Amino acid sequence: MAVKVVDASALGALLFGEPDGAAVAGRLRGGNLVAPGLLPFEVANVCVKKMRRHPHERDALMTAFGLLGRMEVGIVDVDQGEVLGLAERSGLTAYDASYLWLARAMGSELVTLDRRLEAAWAAGS
Repeated sequence: MAVKVVDASALGALLFGEPDGAAVAGRLRGGNLVAPGLLPFEVANVCVKKMRRHPHERDALMTAFGLLGRMEVGIVDVDQGEVLGLAERSGLTAYDASYLWLARAMGSELVTLDRRLEAAWAAGS
């Protein structure tokens, strides 16, 4: 089974029923999913933003967030020094560079909806 690094933008689309969620599900299918340790915090932040914009959907959003704990996403440590250097070189945030670094270190596909992160991945930078 192929290892796939998944970021919060992709999981947020899947969990919260965003339009790109079906495409993300297709990309994740059959993969052994991994992410850096910041993933749950980033997905929680996506949930908080959605609850603030749509307070009447709070219960549904909280239920959707709860599904994250049932997903099999392995948490993998990243080399913070290398991530910092990658962020500096690529212009990405340290958060996004964590996913990029992990995908490169594992020789894995990166599943993201973040255009800047996807471009950095595609460019090999």
